[in-house]
Amino acid sequence: MTREQRGSVELVRSSNECLGDLESAEEAFCCPDFRVTTWALCIDPPFAKLIPGNWFAKVVVMSERSTEQIRELLDSLYRVDSGRILATLIRYLGDFDLAEEAMHDAFAAALSLWPRSGVPGNPRPWLISTARFKAIDTLRRRARFDASQDELVRYLEAQWNSAERSNEEDSLEDDRLRLIFTCCHPSQAPEAHVALTLREVCGLTTEEIAKAFLITPRTLAQRIVRAKAKIRETRIPYEVPTPQELPERLGAVLQVIYLVFNEGYSAAAGTEVTRAELTGEAIRLGRLLAELQPEPEVIGLLSLMLLHESRHTARTSPTGELILLENQDRSLWNREQMAEGVALLEKALKSRRFGSYTLQAAIAAVHAEAESVAMTDWRQIVALYNRLVRIQPSPVVRLNRAVAIAMRDGPEVGLTHIDAVLEHGELANYYLAHSARADMYRRLGRTAEARSSYEKALALTQQEPERQFLQERIRQLK
Repeated sequence: MTREQRGSVELVRSSNECLGDLESAEEAFCCPDFRVTTWALCIDPPFAKLIPGNWFAKVVVMSERSTEQIRELLDSLYRVDSGRILATLIRYLGDFDLAEEAMHDAFAAALSLWPRSGVPGNPRPWLISTARFKAIDTLRRRARFDASQDELVRYLEAQWNSAERSNEEDSLEDDRLRLIFTCCHPSQAPEAHVALTLREVCGLTTEEIAKAFLITPRTLAQRIVRAKAKIRETRIPYEVPTPQELPERLGAVLQVIYLVFNEGYSAAAGTEVTRAELTGEAIRLGRLLAELQPEPEVIGLLSLMLLHESRHTARTSPTGELILLENQDRSLWNREQMAEGVALLEKALKSRRFGSYTLQAAIAAVHAEAESVAMTDWRQIVALYNRLVRIQPSPVVRLNRAVAIAMRDGPEVGLTHIDAVLEHGELANYYLAHSARADMYRRLGRTAEARSSYEKALALTQQEPERQFLQERIRQLK
């Protein structure tokens, strides 16, 4: 069951039913290594319109017959805001499981109350406040058997009152970014804190993370369980680290934001190519991080996301079909985002301390500046990938380099490089590798081999627009 599905189901359960054994359930999930989208360039030296305002004063009054509308609104709120709500609750409560249980109880309360009382003008504070009371009620019940819990209740009440007076929601130290730093604490294994952050903080399902990591579902689930236990047992503080502590966590935080953006840019499954709530959140976090730590790679990552996002409108047809880069209407590209991305890229490059994200942003800038695929400077792109593969020799980067070589030197040369990448075996279940090989065969007129590779790719993808695209390619080859 996906996180979103679990959220919808738990809305109608009581607090005792909704949580269950979360850590045991996570054992059933799975996941795969690092995914890099083929970008480009080279360097030289809610459903409902919410009423703004005071959330106590303004409500949208709905009748009893609007329960289904409320459910749809809450599903939308869960998809968009559950990560931020959970992050705030974890900061106040200091406990993943208690915060998650309280959040689901708050959504359940909203489903019960809002059809009669109306939707608050600002639902997120309502949900956070309701979850806070649910958590305190839970702790009070526990206090009957453990006196230490009573002291914790008094502490949380005092802390919450203090936070309300200081209006902490407007603080630059965004709760979600704070929690990402917590999950990326150096005491955690790198692979564990990235998996935990993507799963629990950013709301990606295990299946979605599987698109970025090349490991089994059970292995990933075990990493998440161990990481949560480590935070709980060692009492890792929920706070943005000091400036001196930032550098050792920065790489993991950048990787998390990058992977969240990738999932939003090309969804692992579902009926749509993109997930705008994820790309938007990744860019928001990137901007916050750039204010907090304006390092070249932070700026490079923000540039990369903006340049990529600038092509959003042109990537699908009005009816949702996938449109490849070579066929996109470039007049639809967002020129403001491109200009901002290029300006950030130039700033990162001037530092001479850039890394893989800045290199990928440079690749994206080549595509942004080209008037067509035919006019793209593929020599620059190959040179850029040559540099990138030296500092990040992942199989996906090598695959993307092979595709760039094919665009520069022709499909036969490209096919040789793609075959060499596939021979290593890491991308055996990566549908884009088989799709790239199929495209080389198609361009060479080797129809049977092209069809076979397209069929392999089709069997490995769960995103409906990509499946339709591959099915159409197979149909054209018959």
